[in-house]
Amino acid sequence: MKLQQFTIRVPEQKTGEATLTLYQLDNLGVAPEKKRPLVIVCGGGGYWNISDREKEPIVMQFLTMGCSACLLEYSVAPNVFPTSLCELASSVALARKNAEAWGIDPEKIITCGFSAGGHLAASLGVFWDKSFVCEALNLTPEDIKPNGQILAYPVITSGEKAHPGSINKLLAEKAQDKTMREQISLEKQVTPNTPKTFLWHTVPDDTVPVENSLLFAQALISAGVSCELHLYPVGGHGLSLCKEETAGTQDYTLEPYCASWIDLAKAWMELNYQCLSMRL
Repeated sequence: MKLQQFTIRVPEQKTGEATLTLYQLDNLGVAPEKKRPLVIVCGGGGYWNISDREKEPIVMQFLTMGCSACLLEYSVAPNVFPTSLCELASSVALARKNAEAWGIDPEKIITCGFSAGGHLAASLGVFWDKSFVCEALNLTPEDIKPNGQILAYPVITSGEKAHPGSINKLLAEKAQDKTMREQISLEKQVTPNTPKTFLWHTVPDDTVPVENSLLFAQALISAGVSCELHLYPVGGHGLSLCKEETAGTQDYTLEPYCASWIDLAKAWMELNYQCLSMRL
């Protein structure tokens, strides 16, 4: 396995920069021509930090499936919308540009986001073909298009079931601007061009209500977009892998019943992307 780091900085960024770390699996000698899927992981943290539980432990899971993976440590507050969106878009474009060198299939680039990182991933899913993103980066929609998205207990809506902390950090002084709130309420931005989506959420989640995933799934279905939704009757928010590995001292994130989500996500990827490289 090879590790490489890249700096991502977009125009008009207030401070700092994003870091994209590539975990590139070596090709096997028995099938050197095979191109692997790439998963870009965006951890949660309310747009004010990024949770360690949703960083490298998640990346390692995708590596065990036979995917290469990237960890995007995107910009948070005081940067505001659409800074992190542009960083993720730039990351997809960078991966697609370097597909041959990275040994990946440029048509199998999948984003995976948790909580606020789920909002980020879903934002690219609905805005990849919008001019305000492409023109800001001098890229084409085809450069930045994700081929699929995996959303774990995502922040989606800015409406009644919003997670106020994420919305307020993302918009800052524009948090009460109705036009801006409407724009980042992603269930209202879904089109038939939104990529295939895998979602999971716990019904008792008292931080980001389960209605966030329900609203997005309903919008996807209405738009004719393929989606898979899994709801668990137990567990709270921020579960990551739901195991001791990511729970640490926070017992509320230890919920083995929900741990099946990662296997379900693998099956979804194999079904939708014919990821034969995952079985090398």
